[in-house]
Amino acid sequence: MFIGHFGVGFGAKSVAPKVSLGTLFLAAQFLDLLWPTLLLLGVERVRIAPGATAVTPLLFEHYPVSHSLLAVVGWATLVGCIYLLLRRERIGAFVLGVLVISHWGLDAIVHQPDLPLFPGSATVIGLNAWSSLPITLVIEVSLFALGVWLYARATTPADSVGRWGLGALIIFLLVIYAGNLFGAPPPNAEVIAWAGQLQWLLVLWGYWIDKHRHGPTHA
Repeated sequence: MFIGHFGVGFGAKSVAPKVSLGTLFLAAQFLDLLWPTLLLLGVERVRIAPGATAVTPLLFEHYPVSHSLLAVVGWATLVGCIYLLLRRERIGAFVLGVLVISHWGLDAIVHQPDLPLFPGSATVIGLNAWSSLPITLVIEVSLFALGVWLYARATTPADSVGRWGLGALIIFLLVIYAGNLFGAPPPNAEVIAWAGQLQWLLVLWGYWIDKHRHGPTHA
């Protein structure tokens, strides 16, 4: 899942209006921001197998640190606590923690059974919506559209950057998603890892846009 996670980040603005969109993106995508670094370090593994699913050629062989449920709960607690210590804003901290956990929940819907409950767990979770491209599109595009709508309703542009920057981000995310779905498989895991690091630019884009849209004080 890709744009679905960003959709949840967009939508969370409606329940945590004081939190910047960039911070919401960071929480919603936290696991996939962590995972590329763990790939580069050799801590986690992914294999490329074209045709493995109708949606992605990636087989996630080993990712207990970033994607086991127990680890995710730990990461969610860490993210929420850090925000609470820095901002003293309980609602925002709670929402950020929920966003981190939501990533695992959404992945559990689309992934093949490969999400461990805890490091070393023999039990793996995954409903495999990726076995169907139409089902995957309905899930992801619906989440994304709803999230963008909620964000647009919760904020108003302060200037042209707030208006056109948001539109450009939406289009950019959709283009990346289409490329992931219909482009050629990546040549190796290292390319995946480095491409994954570019997601930090999307987080920064979120901070930039949110500064140019009316709303409560950002954090």
